[in-house]
Amino acid sequence: MLTGKHLIAGEWVSGETTFSSETAHGPSHAFAAGTPQHVDAAVEAAEDAFISFGWSSRQDRATLLRRIADEIDARGDQITEVGTQETGLPAARLEGERGRTTGQLRLFADHIEQGDYLDRRHDDALPDRAPLPRPELRMIQRPLGPVAVFGASNFPLAFSTAGGDTAAALAAGCPVVVKGHSAHPGTGEIVAQAIDAAIKALGLHPGIFSLVQGGKRDVGTRLVQHPLIRAVGFTGSLGGGRALFDLCAQRDEPIPFFGELGSVNPMFLLPAAMANRAEALGAGWAASLSMGAGQFCTNPGIAVVLDNEHAATFQQAALTALGEVDTQTMLTAGIADAYRVGTARIENSGTVEKLMGQPCAGRNAAPYLYAVSAEDWLNTPHLQEEVFGPLGIIVRAKDIAQMQDIARQIEGQLTCTLHFDADDKASAAQLLPLLERKAGRILANGFPTGVEVCDSMVHGGPYPASTNFGATSVGTLSIRRFLRPVCYQNIAADLLPEEV
Repeated sequence: MLTGKHLIAGEWVSGETTFSSETAHGPSHAFAAGTPQHVDAAVEAAEDAFISFGWSSRQDRATLLRRIADEIDARGDQITEVGTQETGLPAARLEGERGRTTGQLRLFADHIEQGDYLDRRHDDALPDRAPLPRPELRMIQRPLGPVAVFGASNFPLAFSTAGGDTAAALAAGCPVVVKGHSAHPGTGEIVAQAIDAAIKALGLHPGIFSLVQGGKRDVGTRLVQHPLIRAVGFTGSLGGGRALFDLCAQRDEPIPFFGELGSVNPMFLLPAAMANRAEALGAGWAASLSMGAGQFCTNPGIAVVLDNEHAATFQQAALTALGEVDTQTMLTAGIADAYRVGTARIENSGTVEKLMGQPCAGRNAAPYLYAVSAEDWLNTPHLQEEVFGPLGIIVRAKDIAQMQDIARQIEGQLTCTLHFDADDKASAAQLLPLLERKAGRILANGFPTGVEVCDSMVHGGPYPASTNFGATSVGTLSIRRFLRPVCYQNIAADLLPEEV
């Protein structure tokens, strides 16, 4: 069922060179490696498709999104089979992620049918106004044009080929060129088959969607620097994302780069909450920290506590729970290697106390837990850097004022969490304004792992959590990344877009 080819404007295209998928179990497959020429063909087809797709009706685009979701569901068993082989993720996780993927496609279909996202505005002409008349003005959000999307390593479905970036761009009326992630090329191809089937069934322009697999760095470079690409969606590492961001800024015509890059998602555990439920909080943190081998961008890697007997209870509960976590398979050998490098960097800082952790071979990983004083944490900036995996650091503060110092110094985050009880509200009120400046989502008495796909979700934050703190990569607001406002002045009604 796998062709091992690229999908470029409705055609399955081979390449001169190939690469093999890296599977956790089961057979590997050969896939064509992309080239800048493949990118050029895909982007030029996307630009050609934009002439019709960008002016299509909201109902037609909603129909496309729902048809894509149906086609993905029809291939559900195959996606699960190939996805588990490539990623090592359990079938239940992939089935749940598939539900999220199809769910957000259908959510965007509903969203654009309602039309609120267009932010339509109208000012009547005032021809008799003195000293100058006012023209008739109409404003509406319009699609940008072809969008580049980079598949994510940790979400082979929800943040990859037909993930949130693709769904939002198609909903907006923007054709999409996906750079498939080499960690799960088979999964990406099956989803691309579903999208291709939907486009052909509805008789739409084939350039609406293309998938370019694998390839060297010059493939990604060409994609973000192609003059017809109007925006980029990316989920991945800080280093890789920053490199692409810089390339977008260096273009003759810079374009927006919407990168979700990484976060340590600190939790602040206040004294009354700790006195009342330190053991439960420690166990809950351990479960969130180790879920899916810690391979979530919202993994809560930092727990800030007051240094007292309740902190000791919290620590012991976390140790006990993490000690019961089996070794887990990571998504790729490269991610496992990076996890080992990250744990070594933390240990070699000279400031932390190692509480648990043993290295594992191959693609396997086990939890690591460290503790450090607030003073040392504040003076060791690299302890804020994300280690992608089940690694946690307990930061022991001497008082609430020192917790506030930590809140002031943390870098931009996807999430920050406050654990508090009624007697902690005064301290929570002092911390909340500080955390609001640092994160896109602030939680009370919960754990951030997992992101709800809905209207009010914000999955983004100040740099380095993301490269554009005014945007979100999850939820219906994410469509705004691929739109721009256009004002029509005194334009005849029969020339205007239908939505106006």
